[in-house]
Amino acid sequence: MRSYRELFRTPEFTPFFLASAAQGAALTIGGLALATLVYRATDSPLLSAVSMFGPQLAQMLGATFLLSGADRLPPRAALSSISLAFAGCTAVLALPGLPVGAVFGVVFLQGLIASLGGGVTGGLLNEILPKDGFVLGRSVFNMVFGLVQVVGFATGGALLAVLSPRTCLLLSAALYATASVVLRLGLSARPPRSSGRPSVSATWRTNALLWSSRPRRLTYLGMWLPNGLIVGCESLYVSYDPGAAGVLFSSAALGMFVGDLSVGRFVPPALRPRLPVPLLLLLAAPYLLFALRPGLPWAALIVCVASVGFGATLAQQERLMALTPDELAGHALGLRGAGMLTMQGVGAALAGTVAQLTSPGAAMTAMAATSLAVTLTLAAAGRRQVRDAGPVAAARE
Repeated sequence: MRSYRELFRTPEFTPFFLASAAQGAALTIGGLALATLVYRATDSPLLSAVSMFGPQLAQMLGATFLLSGADRLPPRAALSSISLAFAGCTAVLALPGLPVGAVFGVVFLQGLIASLGGGVTGGLLNEILPKDGFVLGRSVFNMVFGLVQVVGFATGGALLAVLSPRTCLLLSAALYATASVVLRLGLSARPPRSSGRPSVSATWRTNALLWSSRPRRLTYLGMWLPNGLIVGCESLYVSYDPGAAGVLFSSAALGMFVGDLSVGRFVPPALRPRLPVPLLLLLAAPYLLFALRPGLPWAALIVCVASVGFGATLAQQERLMALTPDELAGHALGLRGAGMLTMQGVGAALAGTVAQLTSPGAAMTAMAATSLAVTLTLAAAGRRQVRDAGPVAAARE
């Protein structure tokens, strides 16, 4: 499957796609509104960053206790319920007078819910599409998320100029509710991919099985660490330039769209395995220029170019699926998403802490340098693993 026409002719893909777009719009508008609300209340780069990316900090906890449900729950019911839960949580965040501590409690709950949603989404996409359509389908999901971020952050910035952050949060809640309805009406009822009841013990067993393979471990770490550190840079856009944060987020989303389009549509399958390391280096290197504290036009260009590197995740996910049994696809992708989002939350907290002690520009530079070092270290470990085990053995491990 190499064309978008074939992709959208696949039953159930279109409503799945539309619901994802609504969720992406809700996430961008609501996230920017919440970060702005917290920054206005506290004047703290750390709290602003964590409020926007804080749900990710709960992802690994959810992956530890809840992730077995990714393959053991009916996908349609699970996804529509998750979107409805996000609508309720976002509406609570819009309540006037909600203490900052309560805000972070709701944010933590959202992270727990999201840890399950990523696995269910990835597993269902792997089930709806044929094997040769997974990367193209995943790229479309990433691309629409990138486009929605461009429009959502730009729209969110414009809305915040005329509306209160709480009103924008209510708009975000309505979009989540819309996504829930689309999922409920547009997807067919499917049985769970695996038998048995979701449980903590089942989650731990499957996590241990997935983590037991060294090639999978390196693939997971490559998806989690460099990405999370650079999202730490993104979490500082509000404190770096409060008036232009929406432009910076939109520029980053545009770059991500270009990367996903290029890797998913135009790069031949035989070339994709070679792309992750160069793209991850591209993801981090431009952020070193924030040591010079560039103004808006240059800052927007820097983040746009860097974000092309997010296209590495498509090739990494393809490798993960090649290393994972089909019946564990949802759990494996859920663990990928939970770990990646957890590291994004950790990256946001770390970047916010460094910015609190120095400046947002200095913190972004430090996070980028760390991401470069991690990418080079993992690349060396991957080459050593192939050399020690042999290419065929490494692929089968």
